[in-house]
Parts: sequence; C-alpha cells; structure tokens
Amino acid sequence: MRYGLIAGSGRFPILALEEARKLGHEVVVIALKDNAPAEIESMATRCHWLTIAQLGRLIEILHEEQISEVVLAGQVKHTSIFSSLTPDWRLMKMLLSLESRNTDALIGGVQKELEKEGIRLADSTRLLKPLLADSGVLTRRKPDEQERKDLDYGRRVALALAGFDVGQSVAVCERACVALEAMEGTDEVLRRAAALVNGRPLRLVKVSRRRAHLLFDVPVIGPQTISTMKTAGATALSVDAGRTLMLDRDQLLADADAAGISIIGVEADEEQ
Repeated sequence: MRYGLIAGSGRFPILALEEARKLGHEVVVIALKDNAPAEIESMATRCHWLTIAQLGRLIEILHEEQISEVVLAGQVKHTSIFSSLTPDWRLMKMLLSLESRNTDALIGGVQKELEKEGIRLADSTRLLKPLLADSGVLTRRKPDEQERKDLDYGRRVALALAGFDVGQSVAVCERACVALEAMEGTDEVLRRAAALVNGRPLRLVKVSRRRAHLLFDVPVIGPQTISTMKTAGATALSVDAGRTLMLDRDQLLADADAAGISIIGVEADEEQ
C-alpha cells in the first residue's frame, strides 16, 4: 500500500514509519519544518519538507505523488500558529473561514481542504494499535486511596478542559487543580505545578477529546513523561485506555516501576 504521512514532532512518526516498513508499505512523508525529527528523511520512500504555512504546496505534493490517503502523526507545536510564517493563499483562505483557531478547528479545516481534493485523512494510530494503553493498572504498584481520589477528581477536570479543546493534561494535588495544560505541553505543566505545591505529591491526568475517531491530537506518553513526573514529584498517572499512545512502552513502564509511579488506563466513554 502507498500512503502519505504528515510528520510532526516526537517519536510517533518514527514508530509509524518503522511499522510501515515492516508491513512493506510505501510511505511518502511530508515533514513539518521545526517539528519533524531529521532522521525521518532516511526512512521514507520520499520526503518533502514544508512549513505549516504551505497548505497549497502540501496538496500539490500529495497529487504529484498520487496519494489519496494521508495520516497525521506526531505533535505540531500549538505555538506555531503565532509564528512569523506567512500563510499561503490556500491556508489564509481556510483560516479566514474559521470561527476559532484551536486544534479541532485548525485540523478540521485542513481535513476539509484535503477532502475537496479527494484526499482522505486516516486514523493516525492505524499502524500503532498495539501501543495504545490497556485498561486497568499498568504498573506493578496500584494507586493508593489518596492517589485514586486525586486521579478521579483530576479526570473530571481534564474531561471538561478537553471539551473546550484547550489541553489534555491536568496536575492535581490533594484534590485541588494545580495546573492546566494549554499550548505549553505536559512537561511544562508538571514543572509549573511542582513550583506551586512546596514538595507535596502531584498526580497527572491525561485525557483524549471525546471524539469517535483518532484522526489527530492523540495523547502520548513516553519515558520523558516519567522522567518529568519523577523530577516534579508526581506519583500517579491516569490515561485514557485505547486512546493514548505509550511510546517505548517497555522502557516507560520499567522507568515508572523504578520510580514507584503508578499508571492506570481508564475506559473512556466516547461521545459520538
């Protein structure tokens, strides 16, 4: 099979390409400058480097490569929408049509522009289903009673936050919301929260949007998440089962066990 991959930052696009090669797929990569890892170029059938401002050129490349199905893998820095890049005419026209510029609106707008050209945006986890978090306790240690209370409270807050498409993560301490994620990312949320709690233990909750699909903006955790949690004094993590990617899963869980951090996967009640 031949398909396109729009590569953002992190390990997600690398792992997707590795799995595609195992399955014998041809993958044409559109790598986003200042986001995608450099090593992705050597792994692709062909690689084109673009900025997020070049929507028109993206569509041209997909037509030239005869791609009718494309996957978005990896994160795109939300702060990029405030960069000094000048949108091309196609992107500018799309932006002017949007009521807001949150993740749903931006990616949804790109999806519509692709569909106009006969190009389908496919499930971003299609090659990485085995990496999605399972339900239940994933580490050797279970959350204790206080951690459970914090995680349950944090989940209610995080779900409300995700409903506004603002962020995916919430840091909680003693059933109080210490920090919410916006554009800065989970690691920065933890660092900011740690500075506010004077050494008291934090809990971290990450949720996905209540969508029926996983086309984009999939929550991701990895060894770096555990490293930052350890530094910040966070002792427990709750994620959406079946909707959160666990990158470098074995290392992630080994690091969590070594640090005494508990991780649980919670079944998400999807809203259609």
